[in-house]
Amino acid sequence: MTGDKPTGVLAVLRQTPAPVRYLLGGMLINQVGAFIQTFLILYLTFRGSSVAFAGISLAAYSVGSIFGAMLGGELAHRFGGRATIVAAMTCAAPLVASVPMAAETPAVLLAVVALSGLSIQAYRPAAAVLLAEFMPEQHKVMGFSMMRIALNIGAAVAPLLAAVLIQIDWDLLFWLDGGTAALWALLAFMRLPKPTATAHRTEPGGTAVPTMTARAVYGTLVRDTRFLCYLVAGMFGMIVYAGSVAVLPLNIVAADYPVSLYSTVLVTSSVVLITCELKITTYIVRIPKYLAGLFGNLVTGLGFVCYGLLSTHSFFVIAGALLTVSGLMIHGPSTAAHPATFPVELRSRYIATKETLSGLAATIGPVLGLYIWSEHGGSAFWTMCALLSVIAGTMHIYGLRQPSSTPDPAPVPESGTTVDTESEFQPETLGERR
Repeated sequence: MTGDKPTGVLAVLRQTPAPVRYLLGGMLINQVGAFIQTFLILYLTFRGSSVAFAGISLAAYSVGSIFGAMLGGELAHRFGGRATIVAAMTCAAPLVASVPMAAETPAVLLAVVALSGLSIQAYRPAAAVLLAEFMPEQHKVMGFSMMRIALNIGAAVAPLLAAVLIQIDWDLLFWLDGGTAALWALLAFMRLPKPTATAHRTEPGGTAVPTMTARAVYGTLVRDTRFLCYLVAGMFGMIVYAGSVAVLPLNIVAADYPVSLYSTVLVTSSVVLITCELKITTYIVRIPKYLAGLFGNLVTGLGFVCYGLLSTHSFFVIAGALLTVSGLMIHGPSTAAHPATFPVELRSRYIATKETLSGLAATIGPVLGLYIWSEHGGSAFWTMCALLSVIAGTMHIYGLRQPSSTPDPAPVPESGTTVDTESEFQPETLGERR
């Protein structure tokens, strides 16, 4: 519960520290130019590549992203969030900008695209670590909600900008993509604070706490059954979300609706999320986070049920879109911020593990979804999505609910940083976007 703490949108915005504002601004700038994942297949087929090779190239990007998330968490733990963001975006800028030149040689292109995915994704855990570090504890969920809003605003603007650039030169997509990455690196270097020197951490009594090794952290993680349950629930949620994004447009066209209906779904979902999520989050932080995880996934499941009825009337397409985005707004901030509420010895690697598994699930989702849809039809696919959403929500009851009187599953060094409880607030965007 929030007690007497102000949780209104304006109150939180006024209390947002300057480093968080720069962080969110940089992520917005970067997302506005995030074209490589969205337009790579179209770009390569426009240049004459086969659809099969274009798909392999996108898969290479996805594989790089999976490893990039884990690398980013490790770098953030060792060198700090600021240094990780600067290094990742400095590497990403020339890699992405060189895609038009690399496209001449298939092997070089695959290497460049994979390294681009690795570099781009590496900044995400670092950004989450910095947000958790600088955002006041009572507003941490709101901070992650603002991060989602920044990413989705950028994701909404990017296609509009791309439509203009394509009319001039397709290569401009990747040059601008590299330029926004370089600008994000510069902003992080100039405006994000340097980490303070803390060679040793101490308990309140003055006892020094040794730094945990990676092996100790991951050992703690695999014994933490609640966090493992949270991770599996998150994977289920991402698999059905990513699968639904791939299947929905095909299902709409197969039901003899115009393609413009899918555009309406995208615009409606983006507008609702951007305009409503912060306000909804002010209410969500007042309930236990496991209830947000449960109810949000149940609402999303209802949205998938509506999609299963889309062939009967177009109303169910819009209703499904509104319900699925509402479910995301209910559970998204709470579930996204959950790893950031762990002690700093664990935080960066817990975040990295979550991001890595989300990337893996986002890669599996479209493949699995398209297979089930093509082999068994839309009803079977949307039924699977609804069932997995219910399972994910149910798992959050255990995964996000910390026992009130029992310690963590393994000893964890602490120095004034408390592990998540029901009185604390913890928490992806409309897609696994950059």
